[in-house]
Amino acid sequence: MANVLEEAMREVANLPPATQEKIGEELMLHVEKLRRLRAKLERGIASLAKGEGREIEIEDVIKRAHAHYGRK
Repeated sequence: MANVLEEAMREVANLPPATQEKIGEELMLHVEKLRRLRAKLERGIASLAKGEGREIEIEDVIKRAHAHYGRK
């Protein structure tokens, strides 16, 4: 385990049990998000390796992002 993580675990161990539980839950959620992101990246890389990629126009990407996030 990384030194900084070990240090954080020691610090968390000194906190009240309810706080420890909350921190543990949040950490597990973060780890799960990272796992899902890694899986998406691996699928994308595999897709590109199979030649399934396509060229995109950056302006289209920006327009879609603005539409998604409510910007014009």
